[in-house]
Amino acid sequence: MTRQPHDQFAKQYLEELLAPLGTVETSRDVPSEVRQIDVWFVPAPSPSPEFETLGLLGKMAATTCLFEPFRNAPTPVEVRSCMLKLYSVEAELLRKARRERRSLSEDESPRLWILSPSCSQRLLDGFCAKLNQSENWGEGVYFLPEFQRTALVAINQLPVNQDTLWLRVLGKRRTQQQAIDELIGLPQENPQRRNILEILANWRINVGRSERLSNADRELIMNLSPAYFKWREEAVLEGRQEGRLEGRQEGQRLMVENFLRVRFGEINAELEAIIAPMLQLPPEVLTRLLFSLSKQELLLWFGEGSGQDLRLGEGGREKVENLLRVRFGEVDAELADKIAAMLQLPHQQLTPLLLTLSREELLERFAG
Repeated sequence: MTRQPHDQFAKQYLEELLAPLGTVETSRDVPSEVRQIDVWFVPAPSPSPEFETLGLLGKMAATTCLFEPFRNAPTPVEVRSCMLKLYSVEAELLRKARRERRSLSEDESPRLWILSPSCSQRLLDGFCAKLNQSENWGEGVYFLPEFQRTALVAINQLPVNQDTLWLRVLGKRRTQQQAIDELIGLPQENPQRRNILEILANWRINVGRSERLSNADRELIMNLSPAYFKWREEAVLEGRQEGRLEGRQEGQRLMVENFLRVRFGEINAELEAIIAPMLQLPPEVLTRLLFSLSKQELLLWFGEGSGQDLRLGEGGREKVENLLRVRFGEVDAELADKIAAMLQLPHQQLTPLLLTLSREELLERFAG
């Protein structure tokens, strides 16, 4: 049950979001054993208007509760371990109520929210977890039988809207990637946006410091990097009255160099030469390309050959498909149908189109 890196981030993340609404404790000890609750939350006596800005997370935080976030889907044993924390805390509250010579009402008992990137049907069936449409909790929130006061949240099943954004940031793969893109797109005056970007950026920095990166680490870095770029860009702009462009570009250049070093061990002359053209791309596009394309593919699309009046030659279709797959997640039938037309263009004309146009723009550009 090694959850420390994600655990620390998730606790800091939830603490940042929930602090304006009430009292938050992270790593709260449970007296019965050496066991810690990831996030213990007690709402403020007077309801805060910020409950609404947090959407579904704010609704969960309307009552005293425990949040247990997982980076990978929990096992049945891990779910039961979380429930044991809930019952230990409830027993503590019951003893306190008895000392005060009063009873503990059902409404005063805390609720447990287990936040998972996904939940298998076997896990849901095993705990008799069901959707609760009667109280409008929506898809992805599965409640265990009533008196167990526990819910499993399958983050990848939550509806994609503003109401679920703050929970989807804790997801994985495309779920997290899309949520971070949405977060970056929020207005700068949004009360949570700036601090959350900083937390995501710091998480990205900490993961990147590891000397041995797993595939999961690389995926996480790819997802978090757009937030890092945006946070760094805004920090530079705020730190200098004129927001000098060269300061921003220098920070981005250092990030690209670090990426290349991690992937390929060193930056030779060929790789050094492609950094400048890569910096012309939006951070979210650049990050995916850096982690998904091979060294040969990066040199193909950004090296000197990308500016020559030649076609891709043998294996050209496969090269274009791979680039489209990295950019858009998949190559559907509509896109695949346009590749033949794309290959008729010289490399120097095709490269900027593939790197900058949206899927819809590519379809329109190569229609007919």
